[in-house]
Amino acid sequence: MPATPPSVKLSVIIVNYNVKYFLEQCLQSVLQASEGIATEIWVVDNNSQDGSVEMVQQRFLTVKVIANESNPGFSIANNQAIERSEAEYILLLNPDTIVAEDTFTKCLQFMDAHPQAGGLGIKMLDGSGQFLPESKRGFPTPFVAFCKTIGLSKLFPKSKKFNRYHLGFLSKEENHQIEVLAGAFMLMRTSVLDEVGLLDEQFFMYGEDIDLSYRIVQAGYENYYFAESQILHYKGESTKKGSLNYVRVFYQAMIIFAQKHFQGSKGRFFVGMLRLAIYFRAGLTLFSNLTKRGFQPILDLLLLYLGLFFLKDFWGIYHFNSSAYYGTQFLLVNAPLYTLIWLTSLYLNGVYDKGVTVKRIVRGILLGTLLIAAVYGFLDLAYRSSRMLILLGTIWGLFALTLVRYLGKWLGTNTFQTSSSTKSRLLIIGSKEESKRVQNLLGQVNIEKNLIGTIAPQSQEPDQDYIGSIQQIDRWIDLYQANEIIFCLKDVSTSILLETMDHLGPGISYFSVPIGSESIIGSSSKNTSGTLYTLEHQFELQEAFQKRNKRLFDFLSALLLCFLAPIYGLFIQQKGLYFRHLLETLIGRKTWVSYFPDEDAQLPNLKKGFIYPAVSEHELSAPTRKRLNFQYAKDYHWVKDLSLLWTFLVTIKK
Repeated sequence: MPATPPSVKLSVIIVNYNVKYFLEQCLQSVLQASEGIATEIWVVDNNSQDGSVEMVQQRFLTVKVIANESNPGFSIANNQAIERSEAEYILLLNPDTIVAEDTFTKCLQFMDAHPQAGGLGIKMLDGSGQFLPESKRGFPTPFVAFCKTIGLSKLFPKSKKFNRYHLGFLSKEENHQIEVLAGAFMLMRTSVLDEVGLLDEQFFMYGEDIDLSYRIVQAGYENYYFAESQILHYKGESTKKGSLNYVRVFYQAMIIFAQKHFQGSKGRFFVGMLRLAIYFRAGLTLFSNLTKRGFQPILDLLLLYLGLFFLKDFWGIYHFNSSAYYGTQFLLVNAPLYTLIWLTSLYLNGVYDKGVTVKRIVRGILLGTLLIAAVYGFLDLAYRSSRMLILLGTIWGLFALTLVRYLGKWLGTNTFQTSSSTKSRLLIIGSKEESKRVQNLLGQVNIEKNLIGTIAPQSQEPDQDYIGSIQQIDRWIDLYQANEIIFCLKDVSTSILLETMDHLGPGISYFSVPIGSESIIGSSSKNTSGTLYTLEHQFELQEAFQKRNKRLFDFLSALLLCFLAPIYGLFIQQKGLYFRHLLETLIGRKTWVSYFPDEDAQLPNLKKGFIYPAVSEHELSAPTRKRLNFQYAKDYHWVKDLSLLWTFLVTIKK
């Protein structure tokens, strides 16, 4: 490591991977926090495909960039910049963070005043304004890891014995000596790193912060949690904590740590326990994911089937004076068939996507009923039950499925939206000019919000331009029942943003607009990937509903062409290639229509296809192909695939 010139106080190192818009906001806050401090800023990009490197090079000319051609992992990437840095202090910072204007000044003052401090962590809030417990942690000894794995730390969050992992017994509002620094914000002395070594490159992701923190303490230095400033850590942008892959990678990192620092029987016990924890946590994660995804469809299935079960007796008694009028074949054939059709129609109409509306339920049930009516005519006479039961089942389905979602919304277990609650009640905090810019941006990306008005970032009496000032934000939220806030960072300091979020806490959805950016960024949970409204990436093919429509079109069209193959296949020149197309599309290995080949494309993922977004007899230029790819992803509709498929089928005939 080169000698540290006294003129450079701080080196901020940010490892980035495909979070361009969060990185943009992070860098803006870092530049503001660096004013008056001799600072160098590094961005190490691990082969992002979203234009991150180009954005940094164009917008942040003073930032030093290391652009890796692969993803070597978090530890290696950080070490690349540490080895080139020329600062007294090193700060490892996540790209999905925002630091306050005073963060660096206060943290450096604390470190200068505590010469035995080897590293410093900080108070972190997530995107909903909640305190992140990993801001202060203890070492994962076998007992500490055991308590975390089986959930004792959650059951007893303030216990000194059972929650040493997150040190829940220490106040989040006071500075404390701790053991483990969070990798999202690790401020360390360069001289200490020279002594204990850099990040261990065995760790690809996770565990490297624990390992380095452990080595700092073992060398006789102290690690601290600093509560006098705070940062926003959206979290979830580079990882998905609800995934099996997260469980595997996290606990594998813990195994590496245990094998490295614990020897003998204690080490073997620790490693064995961690291996069991992998299976235990993986099982819990799998069960949780299946429960979350499958609970609502299973509940709907039971409601629809049980509704038909009781309706058959009701209609039998009412119309035929006999509860046994409809035989067992109704329960064994008709009811399961009708239920399955309704459930499939509900799924295809997006009822099981996030933010379901009454409109989707009504559409799903009614389209299902139309399909049942069509199928009804093909059934054997013995299985043609009363059409009144289909009608009664439709009415029951509309009532029961809507009611259960109202109950779920009341209990806070779903995101059901009524027609009157689909729009968020939005407050914009910023100047009149920035507020108009944000409104225009929302309009351009077709995001509908119930805008209440603009809050001034400084003292302001209510007038035609402003509801009032941010100093009375509680009053305006209560008065107007606002549930969403957008901060214009051109007018609102990061410190005010963090203080407001910390004060208001969860229950409000928070968003921010970086200076000069055309993106609105937010995250309502530390475990989700966040929300992004931007002019650059509003693709129909990103929507789950459209992805499902595309796959459904592929399957149904391939199935139809399979039936027509004995006739249509006679007119095909390359029969082998044609039938391979059919088979691969039918089983989902490929899609009919995909992008023109373009290695630099930053578009929603698609499987390889046989047809491009345009049919032309002439060679198209690279820019033209790029524009056609972009337009296809942006305005996707299955009718476009139908048109292209028809043209394709015509051209492959003799």
